[in-house]
Amino acid sequence: MPPLSLYIHVPWCLKKCPYCDFNSHEARGGIPEAAYIDALRRDLDSALPDSQERPVQTVFIGGGTPSLMSPAGIREMLGVSPRLTLAPDAEITLEANPGAIEAAKFAGFRDAGVTRLSLGVQSFDDAKLAALGRIHTADEAKRAIDLALAHFERVNLDLMYGLPGQTLAEARRDIETAIGFGAGHVSAYHLTVEPNTAFHHAPPDLPDDDLAADMQEMVEETLAAAGYAHYETSAFARPGRQCRHNLNYWTFGDYLGIGAGAHSKLDGRREARSRNPKDYLADPATRHWQPIARNDLAGEFMMNALRLIDGFAPPLFQERTGLALATIEDRLGKAVADGLLARSSDRIAPTLLGQRFLNRLIAHFLD
Repeated sequence: MPPLSLYIHVPWCLKKCPYCDFNSHEARGGIPEAAYIDALRRDLDSALPDSQERPVQTVFIGGGTPSLMSPAGIREMLGVSPRLTLAPDAEITLEANPGAIEAAKFAGFRDAGVTRLSLGVQSFDDAKLAALGRIHTADEAKRAIDLALAHFERVNLDLMYGLPGQTLAEARRDIETAIGFGAGHVSAYHLTVEPNTAFHHAPPDLPDDDLAADMQEMVEETLAAAGYAHYETSAFARPGRQCRHNLNYWTFGDYLGIGAGAHSKLDGRREARSRNPKDYLADPATRHWQPIARNDLAGEFMMNALRLIDGFAPPLFQERTGLALATIEDRLGKAVADGLLARSSDRIAPTLLGQRFLNRLIAHFLD
């Protein structure tokens, strides 16, 4: 069986950011923490038989802003079911905002069992943070990073580039500032305007494509020079600091998702929970599922695995999809001929051109 991960979604934020298309809702009047944890328990108990009670290798608590929960609530969440078995070396990640309120809880989160903290910094420029609708300041972010590194061996810093009005020098300054803290992992994303967001309805003035491409190259070169390996489209890590949870996604492992709007991929099918927190609280065991069609398996595998800079070993394709690699032989050949894919006896990976035009590469394998 593939490795199993657990994703727990906490759907509340203090404020909805104008670029965010995640299932997040502004917390008006506080979070119903006890009721939500009870709902997670009922959700997990109903879903565990589907996972064949495999040990969970990684846990990721995302959102929303899960750091709005109390440390006691996070502890209870991680022990939400006595039938949930965590591997002894399980990686347990918590997403956190770098505001003063959340940062004060970091020691409590560590004591609750969290082993890895992911901080949504986005920028160290107060003007850019304001343009993104973030509610923390650059100074608060810096203090939160220092505090996170004091309590956690494994820390990720989330940054964005291609921000409204951003120059190449400003983007470089953000990356260099992040490197200066010495965190083991940096995620650097290009800001994209997604449908059904405030930015989509009122687009900001963003850098043009040429400048955005220069920023991407700068990010990759600057992090590489500082000893960070570029191992996934937007992820950079020092040796041994890759995110194991996300690696399971990208290698088409199984994952169980609980919480409002969470998704699962288990045993060849996908499931989705109710997105609205009120609906989820009322009936957390309701799940909508559908099998992954045989014709879609190859495309779904490649959509994930080709995000990895080093690609994948050919036997993994059959191991995770049940299909022979020969079923996509023509498509592999076309991608290689187009200069988007490199292929050898022990590795299939995107070329530099394929990394730059990943959607075009993945389209070769989608029906």
